[in-house]
Amino acid sequence: MSDRLEQFRKYREKMNERILDEKHQQINRFFALDTRTYENGTLDSRTKEMLGLVASMVLRCDDCIAYHVIQSKQEGVNRAEFFEIFNVALVVGGSIVIPHLRRAVELLDELEKE
Repeated sequence: MSDRLEQFRKYREKMNERILDEKHQQINRFFALDTRTYENGTLDSRTKEMLGLVASMVLRCDDCIAYHVIQSKQEGVNRAEFFEIFNVALVVGGSIVIPHLRRAVELLDELEKE
C-alpha cells in the first residue's frame, strides 16, 4: 500500500473517531446516515459508491473522491467502469473536474498496484 493511501486511511479513521467521540448528536446522526446510505437497498452498494464518486468529483471534494475510489474498488468496480464514471463526472461537472480526474486516476493506479 502506498504511503499516500495509508496516510489517507489512517487520518480519516483517526479524525472520524475523534469527531464521533465528541458525541454531538446531530453530527453523529449525520455520520450514521451517511454510512447507511451506502448500504444495499433498492440500489446495491456498488452502484451507490459509483454515484457517490460522480457526485464527489462534480463537487470537487478530494477526500470524498479518494474515499469513493477506494470503496468502489473494494466493491469490484473495474478500470473500464471507473473511466465511464469519470466521463459522467466530467460531462456533468465540466472542465473544472479535470484536476480531480487526474488525482482520481493517480489513486486508482496506486490501488491497482496493491
